[in-house]
Amino acid sequence: MHVDPLAPLLALADVAPALTGARESVDAAMRHRALRRNGGQVAAEASLRAAVASAALEGSRYDLDEVRSGTVTDPVVQGSLRVAEALGGLVDLWPRAPRQVLAKLHVLAARGVVHDHDLGRLISGADRVDALTRIVAGNDTTPPLLLAAVVHAELLTLRPFAGPSGVVARAAARLTLINRGLDPRGLIAAEVGHLEREPEYVGASGAYATGTPDGVRSWLRHYASAVTAAAGEAVVISDGVLAAT
Repeated sequence: MHVDPLAPLLALADVAPALTGARESVDAAMRHRALRRNGGQVAAEASLRAAVASAALEGSRYDLDEVRSGTVTDPVVQGSLRVAEALGGLVDLWPRAPRQVLAKLHVLAARGVVHDHDLGRLISGADRVDALTRIVAGNDTTPPLLLAAVVHAELLTLRPFAGPSGVVARAAARLTLINRGLDPRGLIAAEVGHLEREPEYVGASGAYATGTPDGVRSWLRHYASAVTAAAGEAVVISDGVLAAT
Protein backbone atom coordinates (compact mmCIF):
# COMPACT_ATOMS: atom_id res chain seq x y z
CA MET A 1 0.00 0.00 0.00
CA HIS A 2 1.32 3.46 -0.94
CA VAL A 3 1.73 5.69 2.10
CA ASP A 4 0.80 9.34 1.62
CA PRO A 5 3.80 11.37 2.86
CA LEU A 6 1.63 14.45 3.35
CA ALA A 7 -1.14 12.74 5.34
CA PRO A 8 0.11 14.04 8.72
CA LEU A 9 -0.64 17.60 7.58
CA LEU A 10 -4.35 16.77 7.63
CA ALA A 11 -4.09 16.29 11.38
CA LEU A 12 -3.13 19.93 11.93
CA ALA A 13 -5.92 21.86 13.62
CA ASP A 14 -8.70 23.02 11.28
CA VAL A 15 -6.86 21.96 8.11
CA ALA A 16 -9.01 18.98 7.08
CA PRO A 17 -12.32 20.88 7.53
CA ALA A 18 -10.93 23.90 5.63
CA LEU A 19 -9.85 21.75 2.68
CA THR A 20 -13.15 19.87 2.72
CA GLY A 21 -15.06 23.15 2.65
CA ALA A 22 -12.97 24.39 -0.27
CA ARG A 23 -13.61 21.19 -2.20
CA GLU A 24 -17.35 21.52 -1.61
CA SER A 25 -17.24 25.09 -2.94
CA VAL A 26 -15.44 23.90 -6.07
CA ASP A 27 -17.90 21.05 -6.57
CA ALA A 28 -20.81 23.49 -6.28
CA ALA A 29 -19.25 25.82 -8.86
CA MET A 30 -18.84 22.89 -11.25
CA ARG A 31 -22.60 22.35 -11.24
CA HIS A 32 -23.37 25.77 -12.74
CA ARG A 33 -25.67 25.36 -15.73
CA ALA A 34 -23.57 27.71 -17.87
CA LEU A 35 -20.95 24.97 -18.04
CA ARG A 36 -23.21 22.62 -19.98
CA ARG A 37 -22.79 24.57 -23.21
CA ASN A 38 -20.38 27.39 -22.47
CA GLY A 39 -17.70 25.78 -20.36
CA GLY A 40 -15.00 26.82 -22.81
CA GLN A 41 -15.87 30.51 -22.41
CA VAL A 42 -15.81 30.21 -18.64
CA ALA A 43 -12.46 28.43 -18.71
CA ALA A 44 -10.95 31.05 -21.04
CA GLU A 45 -12.04 33.90 -18.79
CA ALA A 46 -10.83 32.08 -15.66
CA SER A 47 -7.47 31.51 -17.33
CA LEU A 48 -7.14 35.21 -18.19
CA ARG A 49 -8.04 36.29 -14.67
CA ALA A 50 -5.58 33.77 -13.22
CA ALA A 51 -2.79 35.12 -15.42
CA VAL A 52 -3.49 38.76 -14.57
CA ALA A 53 -3.68 37.99 -10.85
CA SER A 54 -0.48 35.93 -10.91
CA ALA A 55 1.41 38.76 -12.62
CA ALA A 56 0.01 41.21 -10.07
CA LEU A 57 1.33 39.05 -7.25
CA GLU A 58 4.77 39.41 -8.88
CA GLY A 59 4.41 43.20 -8.80
CA SER A 60 3.12 43.73 -12.35
CA ARG A 61 -0.36 45.11 -11.70
CA TYR A 62 -2.68 45.96 -14.55
CA ASP A 63 -6.40 46.29 -14.98
CA LEU A 64 -8.05 43.13 -16.28
CA ASP A 65 -9.72 44.88 -19.22
CA GLU A 66 -6.46 46.58 -20.15
CA VAL A 67 -4.77 43.19 -20.41
CA ARG A 68 -7.78 41.78 -22.26
CA SER A 69 -7.44 44.53 -24.87
CA GLY A 70 -3.91 43.38 -25.70
CA THR A 71 -2.23 46.71 -24.98
CA VAL A 72 -0.11 45.58 -22.02
CA THR A 73 3.44 44.69 -23.04
CA ASP A 74 4.91 44.17 -19.56
CA PRO A 75 7.10 41.05 -19.89
CA VAL A 76 5.89 39.55 -16.60
CA VAL A 77 2.28 39.87 -17.73
CA GLN A 78 3.12 38.42 -21.12
CA GLY A 79 4.93 35.54 -19.46
CA SER A 80 2.00 34.86 -17.16
CA LEU A 81 -0.32 34.81 -20.18
CA ARG A 82 1.97 32.37 -22.00
CA VAL A 83 1.98 30.10 -18.95
CA ALA A 84 -1.81 30.17 -18.69
CA GLU A 85 -2.18 29.33 -22.38
CA ALA A 86 0.25 26.41 -22.13
CA LEU A 87 -1.19 24.69 -19.06
CA GLY A 88 -3.61 22.48 -20.95
CA GLY A 89 -0.78 20.90 -22.90
CA LEU A 90 1.22 20.16 -19.75
CA VAL A 91 -1.45 18.48 -17.63
CA ASP A 92 -0.62 14.89 -18.58
CA LEU A 93 3.14 15.46 -18.43
CA TRP A 94 3.07 17.02 -14.96
CA PRO A 95 2.84 13.80 -12.89
CA ARG A 96 5.23 11.96 -15.22
CA ALA A 97 8.00 14.54 -15.54
CA PRO A 98 7.41 17.34 -13.03
CA ARG A 99 10.98 18.65 -13.15
CA GLN A 100 10.71 19.03 -16.93
CA VAL A 101 7.38 20.82 -16.61
CA LEU A 102 8.74 23.26 -14.03
CA ALA A 103 11.59 24.14 -16.39
CA LYS A 104 9.12 24.66 -19.24
CA LEU A 105 6.92 26.88 -17.08
CA HIS A 106 9.92 29.01 -16.20
CA VAL A 107 10.94 29.37 -19.84
CA LEU A 108 7.44 30.61 -20.63
CA ALA A 109 7.15 32.87 -17.59
CA ALA A 110 10.60 34.46 -17.62
CA ARG A 111 11.33 35.01 -21.31
CA GLY A 112 12.21 38.67 -21.70
CA VAL A 113 12.65 39.07 -17.94
CA VAL A 114 15.85 37.14 -17.25
CA HIS A 115 18.87 36.30 -19.38
CA ASP A 116 18.24 33.50 -21.86
CA HIS A 117 20.97 31.47 -20.16
CA ASP A 118 18.87 31.33 -16.98
CA LEU A 119 15.63 30.18 -18.61
CA GLY A 120 14.53 26.83 -17.20
CA ARG A 121 17.64 26.56 -15.03
CA LEU A 122 17.49 26.06 -11.26
CA ILE A 123 19.45 28.64 -9.30
CA SER A 124 18.74 27.27 -5.80
CA GLY A 125 17.09 24.50 -3.82
CA ALA A 126 17.82 21.66 -6.24
CA ASP A 127 17.69 18.93 -3.58
CA ARG A 128 14.38 20.16 -2.20
CA VAL A 129 12.93 20.58 -5.69
CA ASP A 130 13.91 16.98 -6.38
CA ALA A 131 12.15 15.90 -3.19
CA LEU A 132 9.05 17.81 -4.24
CA THR A 133 9.01 16.27 -7.70
CA ARG A 134 9.22 12.81 -6.13
CA ILE A 135 6.07 13.63 -4.16
CA VAL A 136 4.30 14.88 -7.27
CA ALA A 137 5.32 12.07 -9.63
CA GLY A 138 2.61 9.44 -9.87
CA ASN A 139 0.94 10.61 -6.67
CA ASP A 140 -2.71 9.58 -6.72
CA THR A 141 -2.99 9.32 -2.93
CA THR A 142 -2.60 12.83 -1.51
CA PRO A 143 -5.86 14.83 -1.71
CA PRO A 144 -5.56 17.25 -4.65
CA LEU A 145 -5.98 20.44 -2.62
CA LEU A 146 -3.37 19.39 -0.11
CA LEU A 147 -0.88 18.41 -2.80
CA ALA A 148 -1.44 21.64 -4.75
CA ALA A 149 -1.02 23.71 -1.61
CA VAL A 150 2.29 22.05 -0.77
CA VAL A 151 3.57 22.34 -4.35
CA HIS A 152 2.71 26.03 -4.33
CA ALA A 153 4.26 26.78 -0.94
CA GLU A 154 7.44 24.79 -1.55
CA LEU A 155 8.13 26.61 -4.80
CA LEU A 156 7.35 29.98 -3.22
CA THR A 157 9.70 29.20 -0.36
CA LEU A 158 12.53 27.98 -2.56
CA ARG A 159 12.17 30.46 -5.44
CA PRO A 160 14.36 28.04 -7.40
CA PHE A 161 14.26 30.02 -10.64
CA ALA A 162 15.42 33.52 -11.49
CA GLY A 163 12.83 36.23 -12.05
CA PRO A 164 9.08 35.59 -11.76
CA SER A 165 9.39 32.30 -9.89
CA GLY A 166 6.04 32.91 -8.18
CA VAL A 167 4.28 32.61 -11.53
CA VAL A 168 5.79 29.13 -11.84
CA ALA A 169 4.68 28.19 -8.32
CA ARG A 170 1.09 29.25 -8.90
CA ALA A 171 0.95 27.53 -12.28
CA ALA A 172 2.30 24.28 -10.85
CA ALA A 173 -0.37 24.34 -8.16
CA ARG A 174 -3.06 24.95 -10.78
CA LEU A 175 -1.72 22.08 -12.89
CA THR A 176 -2.03 19.84 -9.84
CA LEU A 177 -5.69 20.71 -9.34
CA ILE A 178 -6.43 20.09 -13.01
CA ASN A 179 -4.46 16.86 -13.33
CA ARG A 180 -5.81 15.36 -10.13
CA GLY A 181 -9.39 15.95 -11.22
CA LEU A 182 -10.50 18.58 -8.72
CA ASP A 183 -10.72 21.16 -11.51
CA PRO A 184 -10.43 19.18 -14.76
CA ARG A 185 -11.67 22.05 -16.93
CA GLY A 186 -9.41 24.71 -15.45
CA LEU A 187 -12.18 26.87 -14.03
CA ILE A 188 -10.72 27.64 -10.62
CA ALA A 189 -8.40 30.66 -10.68
CA ALA A 190 -6.88 30.31 -7.23
CA GLU A 191 -4.54 33.17 -8.14
CA VAL A 192 -7.51 35.53 -7.88
CA GLY A 193 -8.18 34.30 -4.36
CA HIS A 194 -4.55 34.82 -3.41
CA LEU A 195 -4.59 38.36 -4.79
CA GLU A 196 -7.81 39.21 -2.97
CA ARG A 197 -6.07 38.15 0.25
CA GLU A 198 -2.59 39.34 -0.67
CA PRO A 199 -1.40 40.33 2.83
CA GLU A 200 -2.58 36.96 4.13
CA TYR A 201 -0.97 35.23 1.13
CA VAL A 202 2.39 36.84 1.82
CA GLY A 203 2.16 36.25 5.56
CA ALA A 204 1.01 32.66 5.29
CA SER A 205 3.68 31.73 2.73
CA GLY A 206 6.29 33.28 5.00
CA ALA A 207 4.89 31.30 7.91
CA TYR A 208 5.10 28.09 5.88
CA ALA A 209 8.75 28.82 5.16
CA THR A 210 9.53 28.61 8.89
CA GLY A 211 8.70 24.89 8.73
CA THR A 212 6.76 24.98 12.00
CA PRO A 213 3.43 23.16 12.36
CA ASP A 214 1.67 26.49 13.00
CA GLY A 215 3.30 28.00 9.92
CA VAL A 216 2.27 25.11 7.68
CA ARG A 217 -1.24 25.20 9.17
CA SER A 218 -1.49 28.93 8.44
CA TRP A 219 -0.60 28.36 4.80
CA LEU A 220 -2.98 25.43 4.30
CA ARG A 221 -5.87 27.38 5.77
CA HIS A 222 -5.06 30.33 3.54
CA TYR A 223 -4.90 28.08 0.49
CA ALA A 224 -8.33 26.66 1.28
CA SER A 225 -9.72 30.19 1.60
CA ALA A 226 -8.17 31.24 -1.71
CA VAL A 227 -9.65 28.25 -3.54
CA THR A 228 -13.05 28.92 -1.96
CA ALA A 229 -12.85 32.51 -3.22
CA ALA A 230 -11.83 31.24 -6.65
CA ALA A 231 -14.86 28.95 -6.73
CA GLY A 232 -17.00 32.00 -6.06
CA GLU A 233 -15.22 33.80 -8.91
CA ALA A 234 -16.02 30.87 -11.21
CA VAL A 235 -19.69 31.26 -10.35
CA VAL A 236 -19.52 35.00 -11.12
CA ILE A 237 -17.88 34.27 -14.49
CA SER A 238 -20.46 31.58 -15.24
CA ASP A 239 -23.32 33.93 -14.37
CA GLY A 240 -21.88 36.54 -16.73
CA VAL A 241 -21.47 34.06 -19.59
CA LEU A 242 -25.00 32.75 -19.06
CA ALA A 243 -26.45 36.26 -19.05
CA ALA A 244 -24.68 37.06 -22.32
CA THR A 245 -26.08 34.05 -24.19
